[in-house]
Amino acid sequence: MDVALRIHKLNKYFASKQALCDINLSVKKGEMVALIGASGSGKSTLLRHMSGLITADGRTDSLIEMDGRRVQQGGRIHHDIRRVRSEVGFVFQQFNLVDRLPVLVNVLVGQLHRMPWWRSLFRIFNAQERAQALDALARVGIADCHAQRASTLSGGQQQRAAIARALVQGAKVVLADEPIASLDPESSRNVMEILARINREDGCTVIVSLHQVDMALKYCPRVVALHQGRVVFDGPSKLLTPQLLRELYGVHVDEIWADSTRQHAAPAPQSSSASAASPAWQGRLAQAA
Repeated sequence: MDVALRIHKLNKYFASKQALCDINLSVKKGEMVALIGASGSGKSTLLRHMSGLITADGRTDSLIEMDGRRVQQGGRIHHDIRRVRSEVGFVFQQFNLVDRLPVLVNVLVGQLHRMPWWRSLFRIFNAQERAQALDALARVGIADCHAQRASTLSGGQQQRAAIARALVQGAKVVLADEPIASLDPESSRNVMEILARINREDGCTVIVSLHQVDMALKYCPRVVALHQGRVVFDGPSKLLTPQLLRELYGVHVDEIWADSTRQHAAPAPQSSSASAASPAWQGRLAQAA
C-alpha cells in the first residue's frame, strides 16, 4: 500500500467554533508535506487528529487511517490505536522532554513500546538499545550531549533530541507540530535539514506544520494550506507564489509572512483584501491538481 495517511470527511467543533471543515487528505508514503496557515487555521488540530490525540465529531462517514490501519472512525478512536501510535513519531513545539533526565534517557523513551513493562518502569535499557539511541543522537548532531540533563540544552538541541526519540521509536510517519516556532534562524534551518534528511534517507513520511512559508517552500515539495479550518490549497510548493498566497489569505497573509520576515528575513508580499473564495485561486487549484 502506497498511502501513509488517509483522511475522509473530517470535521471538528470546539463549542460553537468549527476548527476543521470537511477535510479530505491523502499522503503517500515517503512524502514530505507542509501544513501552513495563520494561527487558528487548524494546523495543530489536524495533526492531533492524525495520531488520535483528538477525536473528530461523531459523523459515521468520517475516517482517518495511518498506513492502512484505522486511527478513528465516526468520532471514535480505534481499539488498536496503541499499535498505530507506535509507528508514529510526534515532535511537539514544546519538545516534551523530561528536564531532569539525561538526554540519552529521553531518547530511549522512544523504545518503551517494545519493552516489557517492568524494564520500562525501572528504566532498564540494554547495550543494544543504548547504542541505537547514541546513533540517533549522532544523526541529529548532539551525541556529545547524551549525558547532560535535558534542561541544559538549548531549544534547538532539545528539538533535535525529540527528533532522535522518533528515530529510536522506528517511526514510519513523523508528525511535527510547529517544530521551529520558538527557535532562532540557524536552529530552525538545522531542524528542517534533519527532518528533510530522515525523509530522504529513511523513506520516512514527514508532515510538518509551519508558520514560516519560506521554510515550507524550501524543504517541502508539497504544501497543504489551511484557512479557517478548510483546505484552500493542496499541491506542489512551486505553485504557491506570493500572488497566490495573497489570493488565498487576503489580509491574513500578513501573519504568515510576518513570521518568515521576523525569523528568516524573507521578503514579505504586500497584503490584499482579496477573498480566499475568489475564482482566481480556484483556477490555480485546478492547475495544481
